[in-house]
Amino acid sequence: MNPILALNYEPALESLSADYYDDVVAAEFPQQILRFRNDDLLIQLGLDPTQVSDAHFTEAFGKFDNPAHPFLALRYHGYQFGEYNPGLGDGRGFLYGQVRGIDGELYDFGTKGSGRTPYSRGGDGMLTLKGGVREVLAAEALHQMGVRTSRCFSMVETGLDLWRGDEPSPTRSSVMVRFSRSHIRFGTFERLNYLKRKDLIQKLLDHVIEYYYSHLSTVASVDRYVQFYTELVQRVAELVAQWMAAGFCHAVLNTDNMSITGESFDYGPFAFLPTYNPDFTAAYFDHYGRYSYGNQPGICKLNLELLQQPLSAVIDPAEMTTALAKFEGYYFPAYKKLMLQKLGWAGETTPVWDELLVATLQLLAGTQVGYHQFFFEVSQAFKLRWVKDLNSILNETELMPEVVGTSGYHQWLQLYHQALSNISESEFNSVGNMMSKSNPQTILLRPQIEAIWEPIAQENNWEPFYTLLAKIRSGE
Repeated sequence: MNPILALNYEPALESLSADYYDDVVAAEFPQQILRFRNDDLLIQLGLDPTQVSDAHFTEAFGKFDNPAHPFLALRYHGYQFGEYNPGLGDGRGFLYGQVRGIDGELYDFGTKGSGRTPYSRGGDGMLTLKGGVREVLAAEALHQMGVRTSRCFSMVETGLDLWRGDEPSPTRSSVMVRFSRSHIRFGTFERLNYLKRKDLIQKLLDHVIEYYYSHLSTVASVDRYVQFYTELVQRVAELVAQWMAAGFCHAVLNTDNMSITGESFDYGPFAFLPTYNPDFTAAYFDHYGRYSYGNQPGICKLNLELLQQPLSAVIDPAEMTTALAKFEGYYFPAYKKLMLQKLGWAGETTPVWDELLVATLQLLAGTQVGYHQFFFEVSQAFKLRWVKDLNSILNETELMPEVVGTSGYHQWLQLYHQALSNISESEFNSVGNMMSKSNPQTILLRPQIEAIWEPIAQENNWEPFYTLLAKIRSGE
C-alpha cells in the first residue's frame, strides 16, 4: 500500500460545500520523474521515509492515481497591482487533500502545474521545470532562515514541452506539491464580498477559526472575530519582518497571494537582495516598484486593510481599524530583534545596539556591499580581540577595502566596538554563536540559481541542484 495514499485525509474544506471550490481532475502526463522529495515532511506526517519509495511519490503526485477524495480548485478573487480582479481562482493547481501532522495541526497538499481548471483563463495550467526548481529552493531557504513558510513536498518532471514568453522555449515542465497550513487567501473572502454573500463569509470565518485559530474557539463570537483579525495582523507583521531581515523580496504581494494563516507561499519571480536597497524590485513586470523590497511592510498592511471590506460583514470596522493600528507595533520590534540577532545580540536591547542597527543599515546602503556577505563575513571573522582592539574589527575580511573610509564606516566601527565593550567575556561566545546561527553562507542570489539551472537545462545534470539544496538545509 502506498503510505501517502493511505494517510488519513480529512474533508475539512470540502465539507464547507461547493460554494468555495470546483471539483477538477488532474492532467495526464507522458512521464513522471521524481526530482525532489521532502523526507523532513514525511517525518512531520508520522511516516518513515525509508518506507516511502520514489514510486509512491510519483503514483500520488505525478500520476494522481487512486484519489480517495475529490481534487478541489479553490475560488477566489484579488487585488492585483492595486486593481480588483474577479477572474481569478486556482488556474493551474488544486487542493489535493488535507492531513494532520504529528503536531495535531491540519496541513494542505496543494498542487502547482497539475493542469487546466475552470480558472485557467486561456492558460495551459502547467508549471515550468525551472519554476518548480526555483520554488523548491526558495521554500527550503526561507524555512532554514526561520521564515514562516510553505514548503515543497515533491516535484515531478512531467515530460511536456511548454512555451513561455519569459523563458527560452520549448522548456521542460513539472508538477509540484506544496505543503502548507492553508490555501485560504485574503482573496477567498474578497470573492464572497463581491458576490454579496455575508452568510458564506461568516461560514468561512468560522471554519478558519476552528482549524487555524482554535485557541479562540471558546471565546464569545463577537470577541472571537475581533481577536482573530488582531492575531492575523500580528502574524502578517511578523512574517514581513522575517522577509525583511532575510533580505527577501516576494515580488507579487497581491491579495490572492496572502494566506489567511499569515504564512508565506507561492514563490514566482522572488529574489534575495544582492545589496541593501529598499527600491530593489524582483519582478521584471513590476514597472513602478509597487512590490519592491522596502514597500513590503506597507503593502501587507494595505492588504490587511483591504481584507476589512469583506470581514466588515461580520466584524465591527472600528474594531478592525484599532487592530490594524497595531501593525507597526508588531512589525518594528520583530524586525529589530531579527536584525540584532544577525549582529549577534539576543535578549533585551540596549540604546547602543539600537544605534548600531541604524548605523549598519546606513553603512550597507552607502557602500552597497553584499547584504548577506556583510553579515556572514562579520560572523566568520568575529574574534575576542575585537573587544580590546577597535582597529582589528573587520581587518581580516574581504569587506575592508569596500567599507573602510566610506561615509558611515567610522560611526559603525565606534558603535560596534562600544557594543562589544559592554559584554562580558562569558557572553562573547554567545554573540558569536548567535551570528553564526543567523547568517548562513549559502544564499539564493540569482546567479546561483542560474548556475544550477544551466547544467539541468543543458546536460540534465541535477548534481549541482542537490548539492546546493544540501548546503541550504545544513545552514552552510
